[in-house]
Amino acid sequence: MQPRTKNIAKGAARELKGRFNEAAGKLTGKPSLKVKGRIQKAAGRAQRKLGEAQRDLDKEREREESLEG
Repeated sequence: MQPRTKNIAKGAARELKGRFNEAAGKLTGKPSLKVKGRIQKAAGRAQRKLGEAQRDLDKEREREESLEG
């Protein structure tokens, strides 16, 4: 698996875990769990976006190489 694919998958999983923790924090009334969930969600979104940017960059490189060759 390429790093970009790993970043997309791991980021999405981290984002989902963060959503779960945030909801659990709201339900249980634990602000620390809610904050932890928000942080995880943001980190997951950033990691997923990084993977998507890497994927787009690779596609653009491939497109340019096909035009040159």
